[in-house]
Amino acid sequence: MLSMSEISRDDVAHLAKLARLKLSEDELEHFATQIDGIVDHVAAIREVDTEGVEPLSHPTQNVDGTESVMREDVVIPSLTAEQALDQAPAAEDQRFMVPQILGE
Repeated sequence: MLSMSEISRDDVAHLAKLARLKLSEDELEHFATQIDGIVDHVAAIREVDTEGVEPLSHPTQNVDGTESVMREDVVIPSLTAEQALDQAPAAEDQRFMVPQILGE
């Protein structure tokens, strides 16, 4: 399949500059190829005949407007806080203790 509008290395370099990204020559070529492939796939999807297909307002909506059937949300017994923390290396106030990673 021919690309509708080929994405060049220069196009990617321009986008990288706008996004303040420093990319190597290899990365520019690699991303240009990847983006061009994505554009080709989108173009192929646009070619699909959607005549008579009603748009959906939500991914779980059926064509007739009803919602898709999903399993019922049922509450089932689970671990208590004590059971969940039983094997934790450190716990305090019914919470896992983890090393601080932000300088607060």
